[in-house]
Amino acid sequence: MERLIVLDTETTGIKPSEGHRIIEVGAVEILDREITSTEFQKYVQPNRKVGESVNIHGITDKFLINKPQFNQISDDLLSFIEGATLVIHNAPFDLGFLNNELKLIGIKEKIENFCTIIDTLELSKQQRPGTMHNLDSLCRRFGIDTSARTRHG
Repeated sequence: MERLIVLDTETTGIKPSEGHRIIEVGAVEILDREITSTEFQKYVQPNRKVGESVNIHGITDKFLINKPQFNQISDDLLSFIEGATLVIHNAPFDLGFLNNELKLIGIKEKIENFCTIIDTLELSKQQRPGTMHNLDSLCRRFGIDTSARTRHG
């Protein structure tokens, strides 16, 4: 049985090396090419201001005040993804943030040690060079309706 986990993060910025942190992790499970009802979605208190990134994802400092910190969700997240193939658009970005969060809580292992990674951004670039590769463009290209989307990504 093939188990895929489609995963996305929202963050306070673009560089964990500058202290930016994860504020949301969302993931859905696909078994044998069928989306299941099993999902993982957590907002995370980053212990810093969201800053200008609020303009991208709409997640505010006030909303995150009482959310758990990453160390409070990490065990559940790792259990959810372990052994699966992670499907991520622009995987180096999300993996960089996830691995940084693990490092900050004393976990030396990287996400790549828990599962296999497929980067849909790289696949898109390989299959359709010279076209737009962001998620909205890909949804339009493949006729995926995003009008009912309630979250960024």
